[in-house]
Amino acid sequence: MGIKDKGMRKNFIERMLGPIASMSLVFLLGIALTLIITGMPAFREVGVLKFIFGNEWRPTFDPPYFGIWPLIVASFIVTFGAILFAVPIGVASAIYTAEIASPGVRETIKPVMELLASIPSVVFGFFGIVFISPILQKVLGLPTGLNGLNAAIILGLMAVPTVASITEDAISAVSKDLRNASYALGANKWETIVKTVVPAAKSGIFTAVILGVSRAMGETMTVLMAAGGARGVPSSIFVPMRPMTATIAGEMGEAVIGSTHYHALFAIGFVLFAINVIFNLAAEYVKKGGNK
Repeated sequence: MGIKDKGMRKNFIERMLGPIASMSLVFLLGIALTLIITGMPAFREVGVLKFIFGNEWRPTFDPPYFGIWPLIVASFIVTFGAILFAVPIGVASAIYTAEIASPGVRETIKPVMELLASIPSVVFGFFGIVFISPILQKVLGLPTGLNGLNAAIILGLMAVPTVASITEDAISAVSKDLRNASYALGANKWETIVKTVVPAAKSGIFTAVILGVSRAMGETMTVLMAAGGARGVPSSIFVPMRPMTATIAGEMGEAVIGSTHYHALFAIGFVLFAINVIFNLAAEYVKKGGNK
């Protein structure tokens, strides 16, 4: 094959890959437009501020109340609790797997992590109801174990494989020359990991945390089953609550198509979408600032 033919083939591949890579942007815009168009009637009827900051979500009352502030607060509480659980375990697991474990142990841990990531969320929900909930109720003396803490623990378990896998890739990508330079200066293995490897991999670790937050924020079935379902503004992580995703999943089948309730559920989806976009953009900005 001549140089000219290779160049033509390269140009053809580049022209094909460009539109394919742009499809993700098209899908993103399509999702956003769908949520905006379908949720707009609820925003117009209720009012944007009243919809977002209203303290009552009672769509079946007469008159109905469409305030999603309790759902937003519940989503943030559960997500924050999940990240407090997932990030230390995920990062520690990645450091152990990449830097400390023997090849045999590493080959055992990685498939287990991948298996944990592949378990359906409904199975995690059953685990939270049957196993975690009774323990929390008994140990903490709570009226019910179906609460924000239960959902946060389960979501944390679900986010651990994501955080651990991406963090391990980031740590493994750190150049061996940095490790050797650290050892040459007299640092031991632990000092090398903490003061050289982890700082060098901080961009990848930060990405892992962002994806872990997105996974926890967007999870549906687990929080629907394990969080308790109370619609009031949660006073703490120990009380039952109902995040935004659980509300959409639990009520979409009951909402009459074209009703205010129906459009309000799409409006909740748009608010959730916007929160995730804002968070990811802010996290990306912080990450780039830290890399300068």
